Parts: sequence; structure tokens; C-alpha cells
Amino acid sequence: MLWVIFALLTGAAVLSILWPLAKKPRERGAAEIDIAFYKAQLAEIDRDAARGLVLERDAEAAKAEAARRLMAVAERQSPAQQKSGMAVRFGSLAALFFVPALALGLYSRVGSPNLPDSPLEARLKARPGNLDVMAAVTKVEAHLKQNPDDGRGYEVLAPIYLRIGRVEDSLRAYASALRLLGENADLRSAYAEAMVFAADGTVTPEAQKSFEMALSTNPALVKPHFYLGLAAEQAGDKLRAKEIWSELLANAPDGAPWAVPLRQRLAALGDEDNTSEDKTGDKAAAVVAMPEAERNATIHAMVDGLAARLTQNGQDLEGWLRLIRAYRVLQEDAKARTALSDARRNLAGDATAMGRIEALARELGLGG
Repeated sequence: MLWVIFALLTGAAVLSILWPLAKKPRERGAAEIDIAFYKAQLAEIDRDAARGLVLERDAEAAKAEAARRLMAVAERQSPAQQKSGMAVRFGSLAALFFVPALALGLYSRVGSPNLPDSPLEARLKARPGNLDVMAAVTKVEAHLKQNPDDGRGYEVLAPIYLRIGRVEDSLRAYASALRLLGENADLRSAYAEAMVFAADGTVTPEAQKSFEMALSTNPALVKPHFYLGLAAEQAGDKLRAKEIWSELLANAPDGAPWAVPLRQRLAALGDEDNTSEDKTGDKAAAVVAMPEAERNATIHAMVDGLAARLTQNGQDLEGWLRLIRAYRVLQEDAKARTALSDARRNLAGDATAMGRIEALARELGLGG
């Protein structure tokens, strides 16, 4: 295996460094020089005595002194040098076996020898900040191959996929997490948001349905409210979008990071809302100017058209509120109560909508 080769290379590197230390030095030390000097001195005394330059008695005394110094130097040098050489050899052998063994042991515990290789080209193209993320993705994917029923693994992996641009993989991971872990408001909302990313920012009907499912479980979630407002804006219902986002801002905690950009979106809707209100006012003025019979027929036609539209889309809270109020103004209380009952039935899962419906019923005196 590759990591065994690395261990052998480590051992070779250690050996190349320590081997010269274990060898006997070629250079002569100071003690060896002294020994050579005293030996040369003894030879010189013998030569001087042979030529009669010194008396025999003086030559013997000089030789004795030189021999004494020679033995003293030899006794000082030999044990220390031998001990030093043995210590170096022992240390070299210990390091040769201990360093690779330690490296191999640590890598087997904290390393990942079984991870697949990462091609050089892919690593060169990857941004430095993504390297750790990609390593984490690889680990989780390897885990899920061994444990395909681990819903938590898919829950962890799905937002990472979305972050690195693998949107389709993110959708599959969210779907698997919901299937294995069961319905969860936060998970359902995140899944719907991934659908919006997959549709290039468009809140598709499927995504809208998922956001509504999340709110039915947890009405306090911020993300579904925002995207439902965005869906209304994309559908051209600016008033509905403004209403959803205004209510979201009214309940925003202090310092909410999303509050500032949401106010900016609301400000962008302001002018269009005024235009819509002006057009509505013009229409109302035109209706008032009609003869009474024509005016009544026009109003009833508008109310009947609204009622027909609500039979197709029963989730339009604002539509139900306008219809109930219109029937009450027309003094058609039976139809107002029928519309009230239909609104309650269609919006039973929306706590916020039910609160507004009941408030209107009390205001108009329609009772239960």
C-alpha cells in the first residue's frame, strides 16, 4: 500500500542523516596528535643517544618521562571515544526504527488511508477555501455508501451540495433525508429553497407547496414567509407580497440580519403599489358614476367573479376577506356566512390566516 512505501521512504531519509554519525571520524583528534608527538619524541631520544649527543643516563630519564606522558594521554582518550561511538550507533539504530514506526502508527489512527485519491488537475482547479469542504463531502459520501439509510448523513450533505453548486445532488439528498427522517418543518423549508435555486430563483408551484407544508407545521419560520411573498411578487400580486413581507417585518426580532434587505424589497414595491391603488381608485370612481342599476350589476359581477376565482384557489386569504366584506356590504349575510365557512375550511392549517378571518367575523358581527 502507498502508506507503507511512505514509511519506508521515511526510514531511508532517517538513515541517510544518521549513518554518517555512526561511522568513526576520519579526522585525528587532539589526543591522537599528542600520542604521535610523544612517539616521535621517544624515537628522537634514541637517535640522539645512538649518536652520542646525550649521556645514556639522561637519555633513559627523558625516555621515561616521555613514556609516562604517552600512557597518560592514551588512558584519557580511549574509554571516552569508545563510549561516544557506541552511543551514536545505538541512537542511529533506535531512530531508524522508531521514527518510521511512530509516523506509521500516528497515520493509521488519525489519517485516512482508505480515501480515494484526488487527481492533481481537480485539486489545482479547486479554490483553496473549498478544499476542506470537498474533503468533508468525500468522507460523508463514503459513509453513506456503507450506510445508505442514515438520514442524518443526507441532512448534513444536502446544504453542502447546495453551497458548492451541486443543486441536483442537493435536491436528492433533501428528498432522502425527508424520506428517512420523516416530515420536519426546517428540513421541508430547506428542500423547498433548493427547488427555488434549481429553478434559477423562481418559486415554482412545487416549491410553494413545500413552503406551505413547512408553515403548517411551524408558522413561525421566516424562510417560507419570505419565499411565499416572493412567489406573490413573481405572480404579479404586489399587494399580497407587500402584506406578507410587512407582517414578517412586524414580527422580526431586534437585529434580525434579513430585516434590512427585506425592507429594501418592500420599498421597491411601494411605487407599484401606489400605481395599483390609483388604478383601483379610478375603477371605483367609474363604478360610482354609473347609473344605480348598472352600478349594482357591475358590483355583483365583480363579487361573483371573485367568488368563482376562490373556488379555484382556496388559499387566497385576501380574496376571502374581500369576498366576506363585500357580501356584508351588499347585505347578503347568508352568502357572507357561507364564504366565512369556506374560508375557514380552506385555510384551517394556517394559524395566522385563521386569526385574521376570525377577527373579521367579529368585526362584521357574523359570529361563529
